Amino acid sequence: MSDAPTDAVVTLLASPARADLHRETVESLRNAWGGGDARWLAPGIAAEFGVPALPGNRWEVWEGLQAMRVDLVVQPAAGRRKRMLLADMDSTMIGQECIDELADMAGVGPHVAGITARAMNGELDFEAALRERVGLLAGLPETVIAQVLAERITYTPGGRELIATMKAAGGYAALVSGGFTAFTAAVSAHLGFDENRANTLLVEDGLLTGRVAEPILGREAKMAALREISGRLGIGHDAVMAVGDGANDLGMLGMAGAGVALHAKPAVAAQCDIRINHGDLTALLYIQGYAAEDFVL
Repeated sequence: MSDAPTDAVVTLLASPARADLHRETVESLRNAWGGGDARWLAPGIAAEFGVPALPGNRWEVWEGLQAMRVDLVVQPAAGRRKRMLLADMDSTMIGQECIDELADMAGVGPHVAGITARAMNGELDFEAALRERVGLLAGLPETVIAQVLAERITYTPGGRELIATMKAAGGYAALVSGGFTAFTAAVSAHLGFDENRANTLLVEDGLLTGRVAEPILGREAKMAALREISGRLGIGHDAVMAVGDGANDLGMLGMAGAGVALHAKPAVAAQCDIRINHGDLTALLYIQGYAAEDFVL
């Protein structure tokens, strides 16, 4: 970047699979906003430049760039590298909703998926919706969980790089889900999280009982996790990056120094300043100023 005063940083991001972020797009916006020299973090994928102040028309520009399949993030320059990652699991670190996959195995997939979609969009009480959905799993063999993990769960691209790179820089990573410990334990271990928290499915005689251990971990518990873990680490909330996609994530997204709505429900994204709709989890590194060459694989 140039030596011009920089109060904010502008990051433009495209899908790594398409790598279609064009130099003209970056230079045009930089010139319009009087920005400093553009720095390419990854060719065709991510670039950034500094600006002297937060642009007043950034959401109008954001709308236009979305039509070009480009994400735009504008944030204060100071303190953008975070020391803690707090992540949701379902439809964030992985591509599925685990309870929907279990329900599909139980023969009630479409019904449960409909409830999940409404709950994640904030249309239903999270805890009541979870109890209702878990109740429909009663009698399902516990062994189905391992089958779902092995056959149906896919990982969102960039997850391992995100966690490994932040940890290599001294960061801490926690997975906090409104889902189930049977899944978070496996996902956490696979991706390299330092700890994980979730709800516990109750099992008797090898079968799901249709109940979940109380109290249910939902929106408030995710906020509590942010407070507790950051306090234990001796860091402020401003040093935390949180990422999620559902209504039960909004509390922690609002508390964190950087709250990232990743491929989020529209009602959720609308309440967040950082919205990643086209990039993958590596976007969370680019917006902290890491270049692709800095990634730890």
